[in-house]
Amino acid sequence: MAQPHLITAPDRFFIGGEWTRPSSNSRIDVITPSTEEVFVSVAEAQPADVKRGVAAAREAFDRGPWRKLKHAERGDYVRALGRALQEHTDDIVRIWTSEMGITRDSAHGALQMAFRAYEENADLARTFAFEERHQPQWGGKVGLLVREPVGVVGAIIPWNAAPVMIAYKIAPALIAGCTVILKASPEAPASAYFVAQIAEQIGLPKGVLNVITADRSVSELLVRDPAVDKISFTGSSAAGRTIGAICGDRIARCTLELGGKSAAIVLDDYDVDAVADAIAEAAPTLTGQVCCSITRVIVGRKRHDALVDALADRFKKIKVGDPFAAGTGMGPLAMRRQRDRVEHYIAVGKNEGATVATGGGRPHGFNRGFFIEPTIFGNVDNRSIIGREEIFGPVVSVIPCASESDAVEMANDTNFGLNASVFTNDADRAYKIARELRSGTVGQNGVRADATIAFGGFKQSGIGREGGTEGLLSFLETKTIILEGEPRHLRQ
Repeated sequence: MAQPHLITAPDRFFIGGEWTRPSSNSRIDVITPSTEEVFVSVAEAQPADVKRGVAAAREAFDRGPWRKLKHAERGDYVRALGRALQEHTDDIVRIWTSEMGITRDSAHGALQMAFRAYEENADLARTFAFEERHQPQWGGKVGLLVREPVGVVGAIIPWNAAPVMIAYKIAPALIAGCTVILKASPEAPASAYFVAQIAEQIGLPKGVLNVITADRSVSELLVRDPAVDKISFTGSSAAGRTIGAICGDRIARCTLELGGKSAAIVLDDYDVDAVADAIAEAAPTLTGQVCCSITRVIVGRKRHDALVDALADRFKKIKVGDPFAAGTGMGPLAMRRQRDRVEHYIAVGKNEGATVATGGGRPHGFNRGFFIEPTIFGNVDNRSIIGREEIFGPVVSVIPCASESDAVEMANDTNFGLNASVFTNDADRAYKIARELRSGTVGQNGVRADATIAFGGFKQSGIGREGGTEGLLSFLETKTIILEGEPRHLRQ
């Protein structure tokens, strides 16, 4: 069980600035994937709890002080939240590793993304142009383009990277002046609870951040509630499709960061071993449960076998084991159903005729835990099931191509468009191909995604962007004001 100093009130929800009792006795047991033991048991929200959370956020937005504060003042709260969380890095790492199986070393590194998100959004509160002056062309003397908070936000986060996803949703929302209902995943709610504890500690005004945990059916009530102005969702494309349809029906704003089947194109001038090093370094992160993972590697037929051998050599050396132990390269999958999913796709790949170069099973010596071997498939058909569907595990498919143009066509022949890589020593060639790829991010010579600029996808990989100025814009509405005279604040 979680120690009391980590999660102080797992049997309650954080609503209206208080730890409130749930409307039922329903609980959710969170399982540690490396041991299959219960880590913590938290309250499970029912419709009445969702309604209370929305009401608290609505009250705080409509009648509270939050949106009337200066942007810099809200930035001070966000900065304080991030820095207070950073002081508890070891506690957050323990939570993340216990809930999801990320290795301790990876968690420490990835948390820096979250801490930067709080700092960068706090900086934007002082530098972003929330009001711009224009010269009106159709009457009036002063034109103003102002950006105001969208309102009440339902932030729905996934189980794989909760501490980071929380930061990229609540930091810009709070800077904008929105109030938030943070809906935690049933598989990994403790990070959200911990953020609520720190929000209470720093004195965030009541109702500005509310935290509940619910399953999919109850969570849908949050999406449908007309008092919620925007949904910010990260998760599967299937769930995103449902959320997008609901939001579209009631013309609610939404940002959807969804799945991926990201491709790397390996050009003929780049060293095969260097490609293998880059792919193998990134593949074990979160045990491959990362939406922007490179899971298709497209290479010329003449170099296909050499690349498969190089990747297999590196994947065999990844140390799978206890995510808390020093030196572990990859921990378990997050839950039993996720291991079942990955094993299903591995079986499908074999039946489709792809070649297993390494992995494909459970590692020896583990009687407990949801462990799987990092797996390389060679001779994969880009139109096959494992070549098209998101597996969400440490499984990489190597796909032979006939030419550079063939590689680009294959990379784009997918329902997704989240991330991509181009391996070449020639930046001009990389740029040319990057402009041809239908992908939200394209990196040269590595598995890259930079949410400090913008992160999101084309096609079924989502709608909108997170991170940087683009991420802040998604929590703002644009208003044009045309005046006959100069308002006082412009004359000062």
